[in-house]
Amino acid sequence: MITVHHLENSRSLRIVWMLEELGIDYQIKHYKRDSKTMLAPAELKAIHPLGKSPAITDGETTIVESGAIIEYLARRYGGEAWQPPADDSRWLEERYWLHYAEGSLMPLLVMKLIFGRIPQSPMPFFAKPIARGISGKVIGSFIDPQLDTHLAQIEQHLSANTWFTGDTPGCADIMMSFPLQAASARANLDHYPGIRRFLEQMEQRPAYQRAVDKAGPLSPMR
Repeated sequence: MITVHHLENSRSLRIVWMLEELGIDYQIKHYKRDSKTMLAPAELKAIHPLGKSPAITDGETTIVESGAIIEYLARRYGGEAWQPPADDSRWLEERYWLHYAEGSLMPLLVMKLIFGRIPQSPMPFFAKPIARGISGKVIGSFIDPQLDTHLAQIEQHLSANTWFTGDTPGCADIMMSFPLQAASARANLDHYPGIRRFLEQMEQRPAYQRAVDKAGPLSPMR
């Protein structure tokens, strides 16, 4: 039996979604964030030394990191529908989006979250204008232009494709779901109808709705 070690409002929702799409048996162990720090509880360190989520246990095997979990589930339980052969063009495309999600897109969104919070952080009153100026400069001159470039690339791809690598959801879609949900909270998607359509069709899937019912809704931090 697979156990999903699920931290509320986290990347592990996409793992539950994949398990629902695969239609295999699993159970969820829920963990709450600290109400002040919003960090994961210490109990998760009993699962893995980093104490992070998502993590799954499958028998005696523990797997962490979203991409590794998704590839493990696809290879062990997904069949060819979830694992295109290496000589299929979808294989390389799927590998790209699978690693791009956390390797290129998500760092920008995390930076935007952190720099956006700096002006509201506790500090001497005379330091606030300086902090506000620095954070605003970083967001306006670096983060937002970079983010626009990335969102434009994604929009171009989704405007020509139903899902990231085919006519049905695959590993790339599961992996890209969280950063695009985060982008919808931290960036203006008015000019990205393909991305908005992707998020809407994802949220309308029965498997995704079952995942939300079981794991709880995702509210990406702004």
